[in-house]
Amino acid sequence: MDWVAFIVSLTVAYILGSIPTAVWVGRLFYDTDVREHGSGNAGTTNVIRVLGYKAAIPVFVIDVLKGWLAVFIIPYIFEMLKIDAVPRIMPVLAVVAVVLGHVFPLFAGFRGGKGVATLLGVGLALYPYATLSALAIFVIVLLLKNYVSLASISASISFPLFVFFLFPTANYYLYFPAVAVALFVPITHRKNIKRLIEGNENKFFKKK
Repeated sequence: MDWVAFIVSLTVAYILGSIPTAVWVGRLFYDTDVREHGSGNAGTTNVIRVLGYKAAIPVFVIDVLKGWLAVFIIPYIFEMLKIDAVPRIMPVLAVVAVVLGHVFPLFAGFRGGKGVATLLGVGLALYPYATLSALAIFVIVLLLKNYVSLASISASISFPLFVFFLFPTANYYLYFPAVAVALFVPITHRKNIKRLIEGNENKFFKKK
């Protein structure tokens, strides 16, 4: 592996992840830091609660694009540096870098979101059909249980199963990012899991 391409790719992925969309949208257009309100999370769900859907849509779209671009751009970085082959481990490492950037953003005091939208972008870049299948699980669980956190965790756990089902004979390197997603989302939702167990997690759709 060429270490220059390796370092550049991971740095780009981390910087992309570090774009604190929710924080910047809140501050620039609403004079509000969403991390100081609601759940304190710099993610789409909290933006919906604090600022509404109009603010949340660009936050969601950009966060998804961050993850997608972090993976998509790797071959071009290697090509620019005159390296023919992209190591199979690079997408895995890019996933880690972009999500770490989202959760611990350089441009927002290392206080970010939980990485779900960014992981959705990663999934769409690597395994679109498995990702859409996991997204269907997210929607079903959200509609049935009314908890975004539970829907996110359920979708992340189902994700590697869909990857295994759709790519049963694939090289094992293909499975690493999928397993990483299944592990990472529950970890970033530790507090939500505790609230779910205790019965005081916030519901997504509020009763009027």
